[in-house]
Amino acid sequence: MKKIEIKNEKDVLNTLKSGRIVEGRLALVTTDDGSILIEFAAYNRQNKRSKDKLIAELEHGWLKESPKRYKFFNSVKKTLTIPQVQLAMQSDMNMAMAELDVIGLFKMN
Repeated sequence: MKKIEIKNEKDVLNTLKSGRIVEGRLALVTTDDGSILIEFAAYNRQNKRSKDKLIAELEHGWLKESPKRYKFFNSVKKTLTIPQVQLAMQSDMNMAMAELDVIGLFKMN
């Protein structure tokens, strides 16, 4: 008769009792006395990362909020001239700063 050794058996059994599937790996392990055990180790999956919250949709990009950061993205076409690119980026930056001012995180001069 083969024995199955389960690592973190309380967690695995509680998960199985709640009706969920437990993913993991099986391995053959030789003990000190020469007998062979089948060992099950459940995968330690991390929770999924939450999606960033959209604060503002800008003309050429967006402003988003993650749990630790504010993210600003801007993208313009290469066909624009340098002054047009600067104007578009400055306009979006001003809009993003105004949005942050509205939610009270940034004070514009």
